[in-house]
Amino acid sequence: MIDRYLLRYFLAVIDHGNFSRAAEQCNVSQPTLSVGIAKLERLLARPLFHRTNRRVELTPAGAHFAVHARRIEAEFNLAESAVAGQARKRTVRLGVLATIPTPLVAQIAAARGNDAEQVELVEGRERDLLDRLARGRIDVALTLLRPDTDRYAAAPLWSEGYGLALPEAHPLAGESVIAAEALADNVMIVRRNCEVLAETSHYFTTRGVRPFFAARTTNDDRALALVAAGLGVTVMPDGHAAPGVVRARLAGFDHVRDIGLLFAAHADPVELGASATIRAVRALTIHQAGKMPSSTIGSAP
Repeated sequence: MIDRYLLRYFLAVIDHGNFSRAAEQCNVSQPTLSVGIAKLERLLARPLFHRTNRRVELTPAGAHFAVHARRIEAEFNLAESAVAGQARKRTVRLGVLATIPTPLVAQIAAARGNDAEQVELVEGRERDLLDRLARGRIDVALTLLRPDTDRYAAAPLWSEGYGLALPEAHPLAGESVIAAEALADNVMIVRRNCEVLAETSHYFTTRGVRPFFAARTTNDDRALALVAAGLGVTVMPDGHAAPGVVRARLAGFDHVRDIGLLFAAHADPVELGASATIRAVRALTIHQAGKMPSSTIGSAP
């Protein structure tokens, strides 16, 4: 028989990434938590974690067990609330790709309109979100859809291309399509979090364009602000916009990204999809797709 406290120790290690922080959350000493995890591994006759000096990672058996542990703990919480006669607020842990436009994320947060539900937004890069999904640390992610993410239930939302962002006073601001060669003497801003950063660099270098880079940033809002200020131009997804910034297509740069929802293994896509948070995501992102000429709307399950 597995005691509930062992499940809590196990989930705390997943959520915090190491034993010391997990022990703090559980209000026990680290040796006590380590003994508990060792006991759980003996009961299951499987190692649950790979332990290194740098981090703790789930074994395949641990990842499989985490799905069931999440569900069991959720049922425990619901049972406690029912006995106490209290309505327990549901928490939807939503991972959001860092390159999703900030105004869209803010609209999702504002549009939920459900006092019986709370949302935990977790921002990250694509790899970070996939890691959190695998560990069960988030329930669903608004992120890139790729062929190798088919291990998760997915709901496609929209597709968009990439284009130039230029200050509105730029000499080429009135052009709808701009060739790379026309930017040979331009200053550029590098978005270090861009999913097609390597492809962007290859695109310009193969056309003999090697610009001066005035700034490198992982913050898309800052990149837009620097473009609006006239510091330089940059390449970004079509959905990004800001006052003082105009958008144009980049001739021959045909990369597209597919955005959608990926559901963690412990989550029921149908049941979670009925939540106020996910309904808001779907409604607002479909509206977002409709505003972009290069976008196509995907069908969701």
